[in-house]
Amino acid sequence: MNFQQLRSVREAARRNFNLTDVANALFTSQPGVSRQIRELEEELGVVIFERNGKRLTGLTAPGKGILKIVERLLVEAENLAQASQEYAEKDSGTLTIAVTHTQARYALPQVVQSFRNAFPNVRIALQQSAPEHIAEYVLSGRADIGIATEGLSAFPDLVSFPCYRWSHVVAPDGHPLLGSTPLRLEDLANYPLITYDVGYTGRSHIDEAFRTAGLSPDIVLTAMDSDVIKQYVSLGMGVGIIASMAFDHGRDKGLRAVESSHLFAPNVTRLAVRRGAYLRTYAYHFIERFAPGFTRSDIERTLQVEVEAS
Repeated sequence: MNFQQLRSVREAARRNFNLTDVANALFTSQPGVSRQIRELEEELGVVIFERNGKRLTGLTAPGKGILKIVERLLVEAENLAQASQEYAEKDSGTLTIAVTHTQARYALPQVVQSFRNAFPNVRIALQQSAPEHIAEYVLSGRADIGIATEGLSAFPDLVSFPCYRWSHVVAPDGHPLLGSTPLRLEDLANYPLITYDVGYTGRSHIDEAFRTAGLSPDIVLTAMDSDVIKQYVSLGMGVGIIASMAFDHGRDKGLRAVESSHLFAPNVTRLAVRRGAYLRTYAYHFIERFAPGFTRSDIERTLQVEVEAS
């Protein structure tokens, strides 16, 4: 039994039993993955995966139990490496943060600057992606921390912490909407709108508000990045609905924020770590800076409660 065999089993389950995807994730070949899985099954004397010909189609009943053990073994192996680095190189290393574009651009800079002042020998690697990919990065160990507004709390193998609440603003200028006080959803629905892609930056709350009101907004353009949305709004292509943190009165010339917190439900940005993961000291410090309401003891206590509950 070796770790490559265990990783092959874990990735096969994570990647919907697609061996091509597993091979790409593990930087190996599809026949190599098949061989690793087959050798582990032979060693254990148990069939882990259901098959249709050479294709994996699911987990057998014993395989489901074995997968849980495999995941624990791999997490603990990674924790062992993290713990050894903690004692050998306490104030150096790399903190990898998977984060959405908006959070990286607007919420993180001051936190990162403060963190770097405290830990000048720690390199920060930002991986900007969609919320579902952020969860995958943290679950796979490719990122230490994940930060996003949507989706992180939906994964049972992640422990997430609420960091701060924020609302959306509408950002036109020289527009008839500026005379609508207070702004109504009916008013917005009369104009072309530009906002975030589905699954990004509170988009679900925007859709839900219009759906509940029985309105069908004309969303003419979507993007992942707030700056892209603002650029197209400035060209007059539509009314932008963006995160309040993404609007700066001094920098965003030609745009004007209109309060819309009464229209859309508030959003909560969350920070997530993998359940059972070993966190380096500097990771705790980063979390404390990004979520000032939490201390290291709070985080450790929450992680312990989550582990016991599982």
